[in-house]
Amino acid sequence: MSTSPGSADATTFHGFPHETATFLTSLRENNSKEWFAAHRREYEDYYLEPAKRLVEAVGPRLRAIAPDVEAQPRILGSIFRINRDTRFGRKDAPYKDHVDVWFWEGPRRGAVSGFFARISPDFVGIGAGCHGFDKHTLAFYRRAVADDETGSELVALVDGIEALGHGIGGEHYKRYPSGFASDAPAGRFLLYKALYVHTDHPAEVATSEGLVELLMGVWTELSPLHRWLTDRVQTVRDRASN
Repeated sequence: MSTSPGSADATTFHGFPHETATFLTSLRENNSKEWFAAHRREYEDYYLEPAKRLVEAVGPRLRAIAPDVEAQPRILGSIFRINRDTRFGRKDAPYKDHVDVWFWEGPRRGAVSGFFARISPDFVGIGAGCHGFDKHTLAFYRRAVADDETGSELVALVDGIEALGHGIGGEHYKRYPSGFASDAPAGRFLLYKALYVHTDHPAEVATSEGLVELLMGVWTELSPLHRWLTDRVQTVRDRASN
């Protein structure tokens, strides 16, 4: 059963240990399978376990603003793998030097939007939205943008988010897609191949007791973007596919 946003269970995470940044910095400097194998206990104690506790802490609170959100405290759930996919980049370092967590709705693979955070020795990144539409989803996104009603909803929520000091990312194209009118209420968003907000905060926030409150504050401000992408793009796409 979900706990309420103000319950004790939802506030038991008091930040990552200082050793997390030490481990990630050392991994950055010694990015090899041999080094990682020798320091696997540190990975488990300072990367994996605190990440699990973070997911467990914010999950119930996120459901207060997105009731169907998935918060799974495991690798390939809400916690991304530390291993890089080096199949197509043989020269890449085999491990990431940061912790990524993500919360979504519906099937994980098909999720269009989500709430996310990155814990790095250099910063704490917090955001929401979609970092890239696949070709199939892009078609449904453009239809939602071009529609007067749903496009106007997007304009209004983006105006609200920008008024809070956040910038909307994802613009990519120089020309408007064929068959779409650039003078639609949300016409400028037809030039986007993604739609997200990412905010950076000082690295020391990761070890503070205020980390969960900071995450929830930013995610609450960005929740209208997540809601629009999930309801107006993901849900419509999935219904059309069934």
